Amino acid sequence: MRIHPELDWINLTPEAGHFLFGGYYDRCAWDPATRRHLALKVPHQDHLPEPGETAEVGYVEPGARKFVRLATTEAWCHQVGALLTWLPGRDGVFVYDDFERRGDAWAPVTRLHHVTDGPCGQWEGHIYNLSPDGRWASVLDFARLPRRGYSFARAPLPAERKLPDLDTEGLRILDTKTGKSRMLVTYRQVIEAHPRAYGFEDWYVWINQGNFNCDSTRVMFLFRSCAEAHQPSPWQTDLFTVNIDGSGLLCCLPEPYWNRAVSHQIWGRTPREVLVDANWCKRGHQYVVFQEDRRPIRGEKLSDGQTHQGHLNFSPDGKWIAGDTYPVEGFQSLVLAEAGTERVVPVGRFAHPKVENVELRCDLHPRWSPDGRYVTVDSVHEGERKIYMLDAKDALKKLGA
Repeated sequence: MRIHPELDWINLTPEAGHFLFGGYYDRCAWDPATRRHLALKVPHQDHLPEPGETAEVGYVEPGARKFVRLATTEAWCHQVGALLTWLPGRDGVFVYDDFERRGDAWAPVTRLHHVTDGPCGQWEGHIYNLSPDGRWASVLDFARLPRRGYSFARAPLPAERKLPDLDTEGLRILDTKTGKSRMLVTYRQVIEAHPRAYGFEDWYVWINQGNFNCDSTRVMFLFRSCAEAHQPSPWQTDLFTVNIDGSGLLCCLPEPYWNRAVSHQIWGRTPREVLVDANWCKRGHQYVVFQEDRRPIRGEKLSDGQTHQGHLNFSPDGKWIAGDTYPVEGFQSLVLAEAGTERVVPVGRFAHPKVENVELRCDLHPRWSPDGRYVTVDSVHEGERKIYMLDAKDALKKLGA
């Protein structure tokens, strides 16, 4: 089944096996030279990972259709992989989450690995993402995530503890030069800065994600809450931002804006710009930016969206947005939208079979290469999970865009 009648999508992964990018839509999978694309080989796609099940960590190269295995990890899942990402400023070094056995316990760690020289370091805790300058890493407690498709089998859910320790738990930040982490923002600080700072004592709360803006000065994260951890849907979402020194904590997009109107935030082209897939006008989703430090919140439409919500990502030059959708009537769609002109160019349609557990679906999660030429996605339209690449520059030229 062709992804697009006029465009050539290339399968980067071997013919047999389940492969995915071990990250998310909010990071780059390619090394700076666009030679290696990080990947995981996972043992299955029909159930959530169980303790003891490992994923192979490595990379694929365009044209080779070969997976180069470098390591293994027990910290993986089908939605965010092992949070693989390249370490800026360290040529050939990437990082991924893992666990280390310490007596009868399993400790969360982050491994540093050089593609040719092998293991080259380790940090305590699981990182979520790295700052563009490579100096900082956000450290997340995956055990608190009630959506188990986004967490790890060795990180058991503390469902009996609705509230964490408000003063000692929260989002941490790690200095990659020293390997030491510190608390960036505690749960108490988040709740006190919340527009509705009451009622959370009866709810299960958690912090998710932790992304850095383009100049590495601020961090964006989600504060979420639900009635019961083992039944997280429906949950409430509030978007917060904070300076890397812990000052300037701001609830920039509270739940009333978020609920049924906004999805999949990501930092934009300037230090205070945020890109979202928004249904604020109730006419279907549109690609919108707003300034996180401005009040009242004023959204600027950059392009029409795809009616259904999805993941967005600016090209490195900020001129194009790659946007996908969740599976709708058995298909996912991918477009390239030109920022500011409202021109939307469909570049792919991917079949997606129905899944019993929604946490096992395969989102496209579009990612750009550093030079802005290529877009890659994960897809199951041929049965197994694979990684596919499109020459976006060539595609736009071929389609007259």
